[in-house]
Amino acid sequence: MVNNISNTMIFTEKPNILSYASVVGKKEAQGPLKDDFDKIIYDAYGGKETFEQAESALVSEAVTIALQKGGFSASDIEYAFCGDLLNQCIASSFGMRNFQIPYIGVYGACSTMALGLILSSITIESGACQKAICAASSHFCSAERQYRFPLEYGGQRPPTTQWTVTGAGCCVLSKHTSDNKPYIHSAQVGSIIDMGITDQNNMGAAMAPAAADTICKFLNNTNTRVEDYDMIYTGDLGKIGSKLLYELLEKKDIDIKSNHKDCGVMIFQNGDMDVHAGGSGCGCCASVLCGHILNSMCEKKQRNILFIPTGALLSPTTVLQKESIPSIAHLVNIRI
Repeated sequence: MVNNISNTMIFTEKPNILSYASVVGKKEAQGPLKDDFDKIIYDAYGGKETFEQAESALVSEAVTIALQKGGFSASDIEYAFCGDLLNQCIASSFGMRNFQIPYIGVYGACSTMALGLILSSITIESGACQKAICAASSHFCSAERQYRFPLEYGGQRPPTTQWTVTGAGCCVLSKHTSDNKPYIHSAQVGSIIDMGITDQNNMGAAMAPAAADTICKFLNNTNTRVEDYDMIYTGDLGKIGSKLLYELLEKKDIDIKSNHKDCGVMIFQNGDMDVHAGGSGCGCCASVLCGHILNSMCEKKQRNILFIPTGALLSPTTVLQKESIPSIAHLVNIRI
């Protein structure tokens, strides 16, 4: 059963991550994490007719590889928790339609991968199922078309903007069966934080307060310190959001600079890749988790990490209505 301490969940059954996979695009393969990804798709269309179909193919490929790596078939999985950035989560639903796995679409903007991990773990912990998968994706071209302008427009990008990652990640979770596999120890579902940021080209500034809020609550509720964790990974605050996170936490006498990394910075850190403030999108933290982070844990380089994707809960409609940007951050403590 889940032990709930002031809204922090401690999973007594310790759901295992039995297998995982990541699939990314050409630009992501130019970064420093290339060798951690399971598959690279060099064509933005992925052999499909539209960018949206290409993103659905990313989801299908990540799920297929994760199942294969674990020696599972789709019939072994009882639930799938999947999400993306597109309207009605079409990348996930179209990508999962041929698997015939009971499907639950989830949306947490760029925090969706953590939300999927938490929901999968709760379902397994409750005894409702033995195995579940969670997956998340994004695609630069499909996201640009939905949230900003068609690519043909050629709009100028201000320095605060981030580059939506073309990628997907998938985890297969189960009841605890192995001490040699990563497991979900605990989690913190975030609260919506809105500090009045209205600039859709500065997601880092909008999301940093949510990350700070979730981190503070988790550390306080678990009576742990930053030093207790090998690494604290945020999802896609980028360079600007990460600096703001440091400032916000320092006001609470919390210093994470020595053991913090941001997936949006990590994935594009090779030289000048013209991504401005870094990477973003559901596929950013999903592909980094299901590649570099879990690889490091399975190799015992890290044994206790915090994974904290952040999400900006805006839409094109709210931007046009001059609304501010509410944001959220979900936290998952993964151990091995």
